[in-house]
Amino acid sequence: MQNSHILLADDDAALLTSLSDYFGRYGFEVDTAANLADMRRLSEEGHYDLLIAEPMMPGQYTAGLLREFAFERRIPVIIHSRASSDIDRILGLEMGAEDYLIKPCNARELLARANAALRARRRQADAGTLATAPRDNSWVAFQGWRFDLTTRQLFDPSGGTISLSEGEYQLLRVFVANARQVLNRNQLLDQVYGASSDHYDRAIDVQLCRLRRKLSAGGLMGQTIRTVRNEGYIFVHPVTAGNATN
Repeated sequence: MQNSHILLADDDAALLTSLSDYFGRYGFEVDTAANLADMRRLSEEGHYDLLIAEPMMPGQYTAGLLREFAFERRIPVIIHSRASSDIDRILGLEMGAEDYLIKPCNARELLARANAALRARRRQADAGTLATAPRDNSWVAFQGWRFDLTTRQLFDPSGGTISLSEGEYQLLRVFVANARQVLNRNQLLDQVYGASSDHYDRAIDVQLCRLRRKLSAGGLMGQTIRTVRNEGYIFVHPVTAGNATN
């Protein structure tokens, strides 16, 4: 993937140098960060097409910044980590990572995964078929519920707050932006995680199950997100939208 600007973040100086040289030979523009402060500074100074990061640098955990890249800046993230447990991989994907590779990883495979993530994001940008949020509005309402897109809070008809994880928020955001429209699995994967893989299939299933359960437990009657056999899923309620002055 030529001329892409990537940020490599790792506390292993030798690895940073090796990967920077390797990616540079394939036409990438590469910046490196050895700690969270460097990541934050570089992310504020420039635009990146991809982040490859070790989240478990000594004395710090970069989860918040990784989520910011993945969900707010919509920049694909690949976690390249020494942490190898199932829960580490699941948490990495739930915080928005496109992919999770365990060290030591062949540099050629990391390059291939990076190219795949960039191709997926560019296909998503080119397609542009789905809305990501109701345009020019800060909240939406359905069946007496209110979903604040600015504070990321969901309120039931009595005013009670329904706690949402990052993944549940992103999934509901896509559904309300495309209410009463059938969304297939690939569309949901692209909008919530940015790329499609077996891991993301399972992650979508988990997030969808949890979101349905929370809506039902909050008193929303009936099947709010209906499965359409062989086609995908549909948010069945009509949605109204407003801004902060309404």
